[in-house]
Amino acid sequence: MVNQVVLIGRITRDIELKSTNNGREVCSFNLAVNRNFKNSQGQYEADFINCVAFGQTAKFMSNYIAKGRLISVVGRISTRNYENQQGQRIYVTEVIVDNVNPLESRSDNNQVSNTYQPTPNEVSPQNFMDQSTIKTTNDSPFSVNNIGMDIT
Repeated sequence: MVNQVVLIGRITRDIELKSTNNGREVCSFNLAVNRNFKNSQGQYEADFINCVAFGQTAKFMSNYIAKGRLISVVGRISTRNYENQQGQRIYVTEVIVDNVNPLESRSDNNQVSNTYQPTPNEVSPQNFMDQSTIKTTNDSPFSVNNIGMDIT
């Protein structure tokens, strides 16, 4: 059996780092992921996916990822439930994030950076700074919505 999710989308709000009762870092966020088709009005819609990151991944996100940034996440789907104050059973489905990759540089929204490749249990900002970049161009034969990618 496989439970793996790969998403590319934009952060909907700034990341707020919190701690669990046992002191482990955690952050929760929504990722706006565009759909690949248009609605009846000819517009693209987005899904807003609930995500949770723990430990070093949560620390990295709170330090380097801001609202509006394009990122990719790799994780797994988790479903949990609890009883609210009114006695109703509430079900929550979310993505537990294992890896995060920024897809844009912080300084230039036209330049996309594919630079962060964390090891399974480690997130290192030094690895984030030393990799290659991807620049967008409008003349690529492989463009999507008139935006192509030239990998340099």
